[in-house]
Order: sequence, then C-alpha cells, then structure tokens
Amino acid sequence: MNGHEDHPSFCSGFGVVMTDAKTIATYNAKAGEYAALVASDQPDSTLQRFIDQMPAGAHVFDLGCGPGTASMHMQNAGLRPDPVDASTGMIAIAKEKFQLDARLATFHDVTGEDLYDGIWANFSLLHAAPDDLPYHFQALATATKPGGILHVGMKTGEGVARDAVSRLYTYVTVDALTALFATAGFEVVEVKEGREAGLAGTIDPFVIMRGKKT
Repeated sequence: MNGHEDHPSFCSGFGVVMTDAKTIATYNAKAGEYAALVASDQPDSTLQRFIDQMPAGAHVFDLGCGPGTASMHMQNAGLRPDPVDASTGMIAIAKEKFQLDARLATFHDVTGEDLYDGIWANFSLLHAAPDDLPYHFQALATATKPGGILHVGMKTGEGVARDAVSRLYTYVTVDALTALFATAGFEVVEVKEGREAGLAGTIDPFVIMRGKKT
C-alpha cells in the first residue's frame, strides 16, 4: 500500500480480540464506513508489486483482511488468497461484498508449515502486543514456503498508545522491524517509509517492509 491503514489494501485490526476489546469494537462498529473508505477498483502500486512478485496461482495469507479489498484484487489477479480477520464485521463484508472465503481468526491462530507463497500483513501486526511480535513473526515464517515473501506494514515510533478512535497500537522503529524479520529467517528486500492520514485523522509515519524467507 502507499500509506497506512486507511488505504484500500489495509488489513484491519487483527489479533487484538484476545487482548484489547476496544480496538476490535472500533473495527466492528465502523466496518461499513471503513469498507466504503477503502473501496478501490484497482490495486495500488504497493499491492500490485506484491502481486507481481507472486508465482502464478500463488497461495497468499491475507493476515487481517479487513473488508477484503486486497484479497479481492489478489483473487482477480489469479492468486488464491486466504483472508482472515479478528473483526466479525469485517469478515461479514468480505464474504458478502466479494464472496471471499474469509474466516475469523487471531494472530495466535496462525499455524502450519510451508503453506503460503506470500503473506500480506499490511498494517495488522501493529495491533499485536510488543512482547508477542517475535513469536508471531516466527509463526509466519514457519507458515511461509522457502523463498516466499512476507509483507508487513507498521506505524513507526516507540511504545504503545491508543488513538482517537480507541484503537491500541504497537509502534516500531525501522531497525526493530528489520531485526524481527532477520530473527525469523527473512532477508529484507524492500523498505519504504512515509507519512499518511488515517481513520483517526492524524498524519502518522509508517514503514512498509518485505522479506524473503531464506
């Protein structure tokens, strides 16, 4: 994506269902509004690049799919998305609007080995607890096929804070995110930084990082 969580390819608040009820409640309450906000006829340049990096018919894990826009674009491109989210409101829209086989799940439900050619975790892991991030990255690495691509978008900064619409965020530095990739067994191949306005109305810095499983 070209920005953060309000871009059409954003992945909504996944994984916080077990730890932060306010965050998931926000996504449930604003699911319809959010789906309209992120609607798009074509993938943005960042999602298109990810799609272009996938082999034909690739199996892709959409980790925190939100209303399903990114998975819809992947499916239209001939990929096989596996969209999951922790918001029942988002899952309902992904199923009804795009007829996706979306399912309810949290970060802690990520299991399996060598399942995916790519993982699209686009501004979803920012809702995971800081101490849990190394565990989640390792689980994603295990689920990724050798040579597969992990895409992660995060807000940059330090610490944990709640935004104006009650969502709880974990902020990371670029160096810290690079270390998470490396420790999980991914070679970082792309890094992009920027700033963009989100649902809460603030303009926040972000980083998009991609790694290849070694």
